[in-house]
Amino acid sequence: MKTIRPYIFLAATALLTSCSDSFLELAPISTPTSDNFYKTADDFRNALNGGYAGLQAGGLAGNSYIFGEIASDNTVAVASGSVTDQDEFDRFYIRTTNPFISGRWNDAYNVIARYNTILVRIGGVTMDENLKNRYIAETKFLRAVVYFTLVQTFGDVPLILEPVANPDEGYSFGRAPKAEVYAQIEKDLTEAEAVLPTTYAAADLGRATKGAAKAYLGKVYLTQRKFAPAAAKLKEVIDLGVYTLLPYYADVFRVANKNNKESVFDVQYKSGGAGEGNSWPNSFAPQNSGNAVIAFGGDGNNQPTLDIINAYEAGDLRKDVSVAASYTNAAGQVIPDRFIKKYYDVPVAKGDNGNNIPLIRYADVLLMYAEALNESAYQANGDAFTYLNMVRTRAGLPNKTGANAPTQQALRLAIEQERRVELAFEGHRWFDLVRTNRAIPVLNSKKEQIRLVNELTEKNLVFPIPQSQIDINRDKIQQNPGY
Repeated sequence: MKTIRPYIFLAATALLTSCSDSFLELAPISTPTSDNFYKTADDFRNALNGGYAGLQAGGLAGNSYIFGEIASDNTVAVASGSVTDQDEFDRFYIRTTNPFISGRWNDAYNVIARYNTILVRIGGVTMDENLKNRYIAETKFLRAVVYFTLVQTFGDVPLILEPVANPDEGYSFGRAPKAEVYAQIEKDLTEAEAVLPTTYAAADLGRATKGAAKAYLGKVYLTQRKFAPAAAKLKEVIDLGVYTLLPYYADVFRVANKNNKESVFDVQYKSGGAGEGNSWPNSFAPQNSGNAVIAFGGDGNNQPTLDIINAYEAGDLRKDVSVAASYTNAAGQVIPDRFIKKYYDVPVAKGDNGNNIPLIRYADVLLMYAEALNESAYQANGDAFTYLNMVRTRAGLPNKTGANAPTQQALRLAIEQERRVELAFEGHRWFDLVRTNRAIPVLNSKKEQIRLVNELTEKNLVFPIPQSQIDINRDKIQQNPGY
């Protein structure tokens, strides 16, 4: 008989996170079990808010830079202490026991269990039908976002759409083909976009919207190289008319300006000692910098490479907002130490900052639309150039034209470059390179510069399955090739 061990799912008795007065005021609830919790509309609002808060987990947004940035040519891990686990991503010698690998898997399935419980239980509760349908749509959107994270990271993954009542049930789930996972993601997002509102009142800003569902669906299509559907869906986001590029790039990231007109979907944070603060500003500030860069000092994580600093064109207004090559200490000395500036805040305590983490911005939508158009059919000075140049104009840069991007490949590289500097340190770079089949040639061309242990091969385009999951369920869970 099998010994019952922890598996990839939370039971329905998991603690949830609730909301007292508004969407952002999150605090633990006192009711410990789902059996006596899911009774009213307020219960489901609280449960759903817990589902949003679950995105903050280290395996999801909290440590997303390790997968999206450190694994790329944008940033490196500091070479000291516990961050040797991050160095494995930087130089690609990732162990199957790496804690960031298991953290992503476990945190993703924990919050998916919440979503599944909400979706199963909400049907039996008497409440306003419009509100019920909206809560269902929000939950499906969130589930799609997390499954998209999983399938991009690991490839084939278990596809769980119902609550798992006990650990033994978990043994029945193997890895579903990624095509099946993508089909479910598309289904959840399509059903969500049909119901979600275009906008919310101020108290609910940050919840999933119709535009967020459309934008994610466009990105999911683009990732699967379904270029025509991607272009059509991303154009729907543009045609909603609710998003715009802010005039000044710095304003996009100001804490006082959260959930602005450029924000399509963010992971929400709130400082103030309630455990909902964002650690990134302190984590990314230089080590041993005291209060010179940020109050309570920095940890030096996610340090920009010289390569990304040099990637900005002369006159690019985004560079000084995003990155610095040095800082001045309390003694007035200039210390050459590269660090990310984009997420600056004044923390209440170390790691308690108010910044949101953007998952999709309108600039991302415009650049994805340009990419989808170009992949569908290159047209010199066509619409792909128009939307690319909207982003460049805000950055203070001259337009790209058919003269300096005269072929489909030249425009591909121009869009790749623009995404790199526009979305720097937002967790996109590695997955962009994988999506466009550029990860292997780009990173291998910089092997010495980024200190790769070995040249990348096809096996590196997904990360290893946590060894703990294989040990628990060897009959159903097999390792990705090459690990």
